Amino acid sequence: MKKVKKRAKLLPLIFSGALFCGAVLPLAASAGEPYDVYNYDRWGEAIPSQAGYIAEKSVSGYDLGIGPMDAPSDIFCDHEKNFYIVDSGNNRIIAVNSDFDQVIRVYDRFTMPDGSETTLKKPMGIYISAENDYMYIADNENSRVLISDKDGNVISEIKKPASEVYDQKRTFLPQRVVADKAGNVYVVLNNITTGAAMFSPDGEFTGFYGANRVQPTAEIVGNYIKNLFVSEEKKARKARNVPTGITSFDIDGDFIFTCTQSSTQTTDTVKKLNAAGNNIFANLELTFGDYTPMYDTSSNVVLQPAIVDIDIAEDGNINCLDYTTGRIFQYDEDCNLLFIVGTKAKQLGGFDSVAALESMGSNLYVVDSGKDTVTVFTETSFGEIVHEATAKYNAGYYEEALGPWYEVLKRDGNYRRAYIGVASALLRKGDYKGAMKYAKLADAPAIYNRAFEGYRMEFLKKNFAKMFAVVAALIVVLFVTGRKRKKKRLAEAAALAEQLARDEADRKKKEEG
Repeated sequence: MKKVKKRAKLLPLIFSGALFCGAVLPLAASAGEPYDVYNYDRWGEAIPSQAGYIAEKSVSGYDLGIGPMDAPSDIFCDHEKNFYIVDSGNNRIIAVNSDFDQVIRVYDRFTMPDGSETTLKKPMGIYISAENDYMYIADNENSRVLISDKDGNVISEIKKPASEVYDQKRTFLPQRVVADKAGNVYVVLNNITTGAAMFSPDGEFTGFYGANRVQPTAEIVGNYIKNLFVSEEKKARKARNVPTGITSFDIDGDFIFTCTQSSTQTTDTVKKLNAAGNNIFANLELTFGDYTPMYDTSSNVVLQPAIVDIDIAEDGNINCLDYTTGRIFQYDEDCNLLFIVGTKAKQLGGFDSVAALESMGSNLYVVDSGKDTVTVFTETSFGEIVHEATAKYNAGYYEEALGPWYEVLKRDGNYRRAYIGVASALLRKGDYKGAMKYAKLADAPAIYNRAFEGYRMEFLKKNFAKMFAVVAALIVVLFVTGRKRKKKRLAEAAALAEQLARDEADRKKKEEG
């Protein structure tokens, strides 16, 4: 009996120990990331969240067996799933396989059409066309865009245009380059603020595309009002307000997405441009990066988001790379925030100076020009469920997305995007009451209003007969009551008239007598 009692006393201790170990293990697992994973709730407050991605490895030039990289500035994944890294400081392009464990080729020399050799000088960007398999290289300090095949044979060059539209006082310094399906080439120039320079397939300059708007500060608005009363001569002498330039871009079908690194710009931070150069996001109240600017205690300054690169994934998600915080902000195609990944840190998963971002499948790849590495992030199980739900939702399969959305909420009850997804799915399904509930939890007034309208119409249809009977009964009651009141008023008036007649008769009798 004593042994049994001793064992009984030990059971609570064993159970407590098991609970403690269960609590510690998840903390130890999450401690692998050098940052706290967070997201934003419906009030715009930062809250702890589950990670959508986790850093798998960091690859350097030494790991690839080609010596150290020097200030790499861009990365691109082609249609064959090979990666091209722009190693700016070493004036070369490094092609590696999808696993980042084998170098396919190092491009440090190219053959010109006349047979001569040419080299790169501080290249800044690269794009591989799926249509013609050409490499478009922003060869910055050679003041050209080099167009080459994958064997290193130069097809053509794009240089400073001899056009009145292009300011001839400015040099031609390509920073990023993309090409559309028709072969038109778009070039971001780091000394031009009037948009990306656009060239036809044969290299002819056709103008500028997608210029940012001027930030409407109080000073600019005040100057605009003053200019209404100033002569044209004085206007000409005044310094003009110019917008910030485009920093980087990516192309997705018929749309080009641009971003700006300016930390003082809140207008046109990220744009989605159609063929005419119109910004689809222009009239939407969108925030890219942290909702609240970060305060740096060491330098006593407020650090605003500065989106240095943008990537559109295969599933349509928008990945924005913030230079200020070293974080990736991932949004779905409707610009709902999905995940926040990375930070500034020395450990794996942290960065010194982020430069470029790319995606392939479910992975993210970030170039760090300070560490001279490429960090590979892989999708977690939580991220997989979120992306599954998002993909079904964006494809119009709202009801099919319900299961994954509910699973997301089981794992993270504060995940706002899931509440929006459930509300939208229930709205499509016709469950207006449920849609109102989840829309309220997500603080999504547009969805709530549509659900309320549906709920009201459904209520009216369901209870129309009863409501009609009630209204008809009220009309009958009011009619009968009105008739009775009218008869009563007439009777009272007749009685009053009769009484007055009698009083008048009595008065006359008295006067005659």
